[in-house]
Amino acid sequence: MNILLLGKPGAGKGSVAKEFKEKMNIVHLSTGDIFRNEIHEKTELGLLADSYISKGLLVPDEVTNEIIRSVLKKDPTKNYLFDGYPRTVNQAKFLKSAMAELGMKLDGVFDLETSDELVIVRLSSRRVCKTCGMIYNTRNHNPKVEGVCDVCGGKIIQRADDKEEAIKERLKVYNAQTKPLIEYYANEGLLHSVDSTKDSPELFEDILNIING
Repeated sequence: MNILLLGKPGAGKGSVAKEFKEKMNIVHLSTGDIFRNEIHEKTELGLLADSYISKGLLVPDEVTNEIIRSVLKKDPTKNYLFDGYPRTVNQAKFLKSAMAELGMKLDGVFDLETSDELVIVRLSSRRVCKTCGMIYNTRNHNPKVEGVCDVCGGKIIQRADDKEEAIKERLKVYNAQTKPLIEYYANEGLLHSVDSTKDSPELFEDILNIING
């Protein structure tokens, strides 16, 4: 089973992916995690990606595509959940071709639907531990000691891209670049829309029910 999660920033893709990792035999493929791992291992593609990331630039499609292909080639028999890739129709076409070469295919694409207003509320209230990356939320998940991570004692911060103006810009980018993927995968007969205003365990069950028919 290979599935893809689509949705605006803050739609809940990471939370749903966590449910799948904990309850299913599936590999979570997040481009951010993959880039960090490739850079840490100093692979040729990782060093190339870092040459863009370190300058604050977007990694070009051709580099991202080859990194994804190299990951899939290592074990095409595993189940994969794609999160954050593909971001463009060109990347989607590459993924289809690369998976076909490896005898793989996508079994479903799930668009996590939510409003821009809810995205802004969710992300602007998010806080992150600067040291270990633990995520908190001022609405419903505060640390025991204000500003101090429960897990490692690190400093809790609000990331620059979680501030309201930055979120609005991220939504513009999503609508311009990633939203066309919805039409692409609808035409491929793979798209399912799900209500991501629900809690992640319930959303996970909704997706699983669709997969199982």
